[in-house]
Amino acid sequence: MKVLVVGGGLLGITTAWFLNEHGADVTVIEEGLEVGADTSFANGGMLHASQASPWNEPGVILKALRMIGREDSPLLIRPNALFRMLPWALAFFRNSSPELFMKNLGKNTRLADYSLSVMNEHLGALNLNFEDSHKGILKIYETKDEVRSASKIASRGNTDNIPYEVLDSDKVVQLEPALGDVKHRIEGGIYFPNDMSGNAYLFCKELSARCASRGVRFIYDCRINGVNIEQKTFHSLETDNERYHGDACVVAAGSYSPNLLKTAGLKVPVQPVKGYSITIPTPGGVISPRIPVIDEHYHSAICPLGDHLRVAGTAEFSGFNKELNPRRIENLFELIRKVYPRIFDYMDKEKIKKWSGFRPMTPDGVGVMGATNIKGLYINTGHGHLGWTMAPGAGKFVADVVVDEDPEINMEDYSLERF
Repeated sequence: MKVLVVGGGLLGITTAWFLNEHGADVTVIEEGLEVGADTSFANGGMLHASQASPWNEPGVILKALRMIGREDSPLLIRPNALFRMLPWALAFFRNSSPELFMKNLGKNTRLADYSLSVMNEHLGALNLNFEDSHKGILKIYETKDEVRSASKIASRGNTDNIPYEVLDSDKVVQLEPALGDVKHRIEGGIYFPNDMSGNAYLFCKELSARCASRGVRFIYDCRINGVNIEQKTFHSLETDNERYHGDACVVAAGSYSPNLLKTAGLKVPVQPVKGYSITIPTPGGVISPRIPVIDEHYHSAICPLGDHLRVAGTAEFSGFNKELNPRRIENLFELIRKVYPRIFDYMDKEKIKKWSGFRPMTPDGVGVMGATNIKGLYINTGHGHLGWTMAPGAGKFVADVVVDEDPEINMEDYSLERF
């Protein structure tokens, strides 16, 4: 079976790996010059079944309206993007009802838990070098209400095999001594021991090299212009110079997937949500953070990756605008100052790497995976801020579906047909 995979990011490469394991003849087609160089390049670094909540939590409508146009807000909706994405936005807000939010949280939690098990049980044996850490993830909170609300959501996840421990401020600092300077503002925390972290770009490089060693072909600097369908069956992919034929095709091109699938007559409700990060060399003379920390009060994520810290903490609806907005980057500097003030004081701003990328987001906050109504055409996208978390499980899930094996989790929960 000859399978074409469009996209050389986390979702495309994990899908290619598991297709190859099933014995498929796989070709990965990537528009860029290397794997993992777009949205997978400098994400938050965390794989967390504990943080599987969709962004459209109850009450998000009022929060979003207050944040329109505010450069310092964690979720920024630019007015010029709002009209273009209005149908998607209405569906996003509709899914923020308590009932739908909990339903979608359950779907994400089950996929995230499955994905971490795939990472550990299937990919762990490969001994890939991607600065991975299995020390868990710590979330910290500033008020009793925040701790109480987060504990309720954590208890929901616990029914799906996500263990957690509620900590007071003393135990938070005992677990992560680098937080000692801000202990006075920490009311408590929740520790999730099964979560992990790692450098997504290095993972893409390592796994793609293993794929290539097993016969998977990679074609770079290749833009796909269209998907050719004959008699409701996938036929080929069209480029400026040639066609690529296959028995099946998996589109795993992140936020760019909808435009490509539109050429096949498919409507995929995925919007690009721009995320920012900065990568800081860990300065000497300070206590280095040992585990990833999510500060829920400031909506920030700070993750140790080797001898660097990755700071991520903003989301922006602005279409496909790739501009590195200085105000949004400055927000990340402010986040590191609030969480690790000593690191902020000692860090060298000249050596900090700045980045932005587009998270592919569905209106219900749940990824789109599996078959379409076109025979031989499959999707793996829409995982939003959970792309790194979901990639191992989503890759195996889609590969199983392509070769007509029953996946280990419910197909309908993630199908395009739900829209």
